[in-house]
Amino acid sequence: MTTAAALRAEALAARLPPLVVAADRVASTVVQGVHGRRRAGTGDAFWQFRPFLPGDQPTRVDWRQSAKSDRLFIRETEWEAAQTVALWSDASLSMEHVFGRDRPTKRERADLLLAALASLLLRGGERVRLMGGTGPSRSHAGRGALPGVVRGLASIGKSGALPAPDPSLPRHARIVLIGDFLAPLEEINAAVATLAGWPLQGHIVQVLDPDEATLGEGNRAFSGRVRFEWGATEGVLVPRVESVRGEYQARLARHREGLAGIASAYGWTLLTHRTDQPPESALLALWQALGPQ
Repeated sequence: MTTAAALRAEALAARLPPLVVAADRVASTVVQGVHGRRRAGTGDAFWQFRPFLPGDQPTRVDWRQSAKSDRLFIRETEWEAAQTVALWSDASLSMEHVFGRDRPTKRERADLLLAALASLLLRGGERVRLMGGTGPSRSHAGRGALPGVVRGLASIGKSGALPAPDPSLPRHARIVLIGDFLAPLEEINAAVATLAGWPLQGHIVQVLDPDEATLGEGNRAFSGRVRFEWGATEGVLVPRVESVRGEYQARLARHREGLAGIASAYGWTLLTHRTDQPPESALLALWQALGPQ
């Protein structure tokens, strides 16, 4: 591990307990407003009784339960095929940038969304696996596995490149990619095509800073001569921001349209989230997208 990677791992480890607590809190808020992931299917665990409907096989009638009333009831079992969901959080330098000190960085929000989603999935009995780390990936299961998932975030190197399919990842698993997705559309399309060909059913979450998305709004709008810098790059000096704001917003909108087109072409979903929005809203939308189809 390089010195820079070691320092980042130590920094992440220092905020490990707060991140786990915050993720569980966000997950708990969302789970109160949605139904669980259970559904009827082939399994041994009892789920529910429901009224007999036209088309049901008479052999499925639970006569003991039906004898308690004047109606016929079907005994349904729970669908128990746990699913593997692979999670990836963009660790590139662009994710560390923040325009306002009153907001989290894109990386902090991406990590929180990933951890909160992992918390929901583990509670629902699914298996979770991190993608993009330097070490061998492994599946996590059970509610107590969340700290291990968060610790694994430290092994994700500073690269915005989307992960390649893990040979040990089950085919037809699901994958959630969280990042700013500001790379050229050709690169994103090539990476998504490879993942979709595994095949994986994917969900893209684009996280943006609100000022990054608009070059400022209202009293936060950038004006005059401004130098924009990203990480160790020399940045870009804009003599008069007002003169480029409209074109900037139009180009960003076209980029998002292209990103939406890529997702649609492979049957994936796309969600855009800003760091000034509550994480619960993005998590709920993502949780619903991952629900049974």
